[in-house]
Amino acid sequence: MDLSIASVLLVDGITSGAIYALLGLAIVLVFAVTRVIFIPQGEFVAYGALTLAILQTGAVPGTVWLLLLMGAVAAAMDGAGAWRRHRRVMAAARAAGGTLLVPVLLSLVTVWAAPHRFPMLVQMLLSLALVTAFGPLVYRVAFQSLADASTLVLLIVSVGVHFAMTGLALVFFGAEGFRNPSFWDLRMQLGAVTLTGQAIIIITVSVALIVLLWLFFERTLYGKALRATAVNRLGARLMGVSAHAAGRWSFAMAALIGALSGLLIGPTTTVFYDSGFLIGLKGFVAAVIGGLASYPATAIGALFVGIVESFSSFWASAFKEVIVFTLILPILFWLSLTDKHAAEEH
Repeated sequence: MDLSIASVLLVDGITSGAIYALLGLAIVLVFAVTRVIFIPQGEFVAYGALTLAILQTGAVPGTVWLLLLMGAVAAAMDGAGAWRRHRRVMAAARAAGGTLLVPVLLSLVTVWAAPHRFPMLVQMLLSLALVTAFGPLVYRVAFQSLADASTLVLLIVSVGVHFAMTGLALVFFGAEGFRNPSFWDLRMQLGAVTLTGQAIIIITVSVALIVLLWLFFERTLYGKALRATAVNRLGARLMGVSAHAAGRWSFAMAALIGALSGLLIGPTTTVFYDSGFLIGLKGFVAAVIGGLASYPATAIGALFVGIVESFSSFWASAFKEVIVFTLILPILFWLSLTDKHAAEEH
């Protein structure tokens, strides 16, 4: 291996690591707030990439019908909950309507906009909005009623949600893979290093989003409420922070991060309905490196995972996935030795 090959592999590793960092941060965020080890985080990646690809063809993406389906189920659950509490039709209808409002509006806008083939930026924003709306609905349908369940139960449900989302993706998107056009067709030579426009965009957007997440958690009331819930759920409830609202916010942010990751990797690889699983698992490895608690350690771990994967693909491409996922074993062993088994508050 000479310097030029090493530099190419390093850039590829950093580019992939930037995506894994975003997914790892999303997994840490969801776990910190809700104690859900969110296995389906990668499905949002596939949803985002496939939604944009189908919008580019001028067709209505299957995301719309899936969103309406999820919205209807969540609205029925909210309506039934309001009926049990108030025994009034108007209260139940208001609760159901409030849940269904955003999915219906986004679906109407998408059905109208899809045939017009608006510029890519508009299609990207529409894709982000559609997939982000899935986050709170997934939390409402699958996890909200189990908010006080054990972490193991939530993990089992999370695995079930992964299979459900993958199966629904096959139904609504089909088995055909899509690859989006590159956002920036730049190739720049810096000595032995070759940079592409897409790699620059991925790294820049990832760093910008990490900074925005830091500002959100440090400088905004909603961010501080999520941090309070992550640190002490009971204390946050006593201070008036709704655990359900925090859960919906964290899932919305995870869906947004996943969708954005999907848009970023869409031009670099062909995305199928089930492509998100492996990508999300690599983000999970990064989150485990961070102990499912530390955002900086997760980001560093993600870069490490990306670089290891890149060099593994050169030296032993058939075993690159095995090498990446084997990383998790010594880390889990080390964490098991250093974990103080602090009592979890409920």
